[in-house]
Amino acid sequence: MFSVLSYGRLVARAVLGGLSQTDSRDYSLVTASCGFGKDFRKGILKKGMCYGDDACFIARHRSADVLGVADGVGGWRDYGVDPSQFSGTLMRTCERLVKEGRFVPSSPVGILTTSYYELLQNKVPLLGSSTACIVVLDRQSHRLHTANLGDSGFLVVRGGEVVHRSDEQQHYFNTPFQLSIAPPEAEGVVLSDSPEAADSSSFDVQLGDIILTATDGLFDNMPDYMILQELKKLKNTNYESIQQTARSIAEQAHVLAYDPNYMSPFAQFACDNGLNVRGGKPDDITVLLSIVAEYTD
Repeated sequence: MFSVLSYGRLVARAVLGGLSQTDSRDYSLVTASCGFGKDFRKGILKKGMCYGDDACFIARHRSADVLGVADGVGGWRDYGVDPSQFSGTLMRTCERLVKEGRFVPSSPVGILTTSYYELLQNKVPLLGSSTACIVVLDRQSHRLHTANLGDSGFLVVRGGEVVHRSDEQQHYFNTPFQLSIAPPEAEGVVLSDSPEAADSSSFDVQLGDIILTATDGLFDNMPDYMILQELKKLKNTNYESIQQTARSIAEQAHVLAYDPNYMSPFAQFACDNGLNVRGGKPDDITVLLSIVAEYTD
């Protein structure tokens, strides 16, 4: 009834709440993934690193761990285009660039830009649009570098509190920044942002920090306090515990998305924009849950 993906069953020698940094140690991310497609109730789930029109990747290189999520714009389906193809190809291209070492850890926007321009150069145009969020942990410097375009995003939690978070980018209500490839006759009509418009940030992380990277299907249905309540259940840093917590968060968001009486963050935002809306927001949900740990080869 759900799909859980894993990457790197590392021995996480860290303690939740953080340990003092030692410059000589390399850090890494222990990451688990869980998600639901919006059409889950209809029995439609895509295989691989895709949940509905969402897509994600988890990759490692000798210098860094890299994560990404993308949310394909569903409106393309009205024109006979599968929205998951654009987001999925974008994330697979990012993953390949990382594995080939064609990136600089301090520039996640560079990964996104190179990937997007590769898609633009395809002989057969890949039509579609997507938001995207890329997170890179530089193992030696212990710095997290991020790039977020649109309304996917990340949280960094330390000591039970959110210490860093991405900024949502919206043109106007429910219209996030997005990468797009449109047919020639629709260029200039279809909303399209430059990958360089992504909001970028860099900051130090500590052993035991929790990093949650997700599409808007999570953030539109679960406020921070609910997410933090679930993260409190994460009592150790072994992979199985992280996987279970990722699953619990995704499942709760999925249930709330279909509750017509729940005042979701999305409904509250709609009300703030003069719309009379109540209930959750049915959507694809992708959750990547990571713990910063000491790197062990």
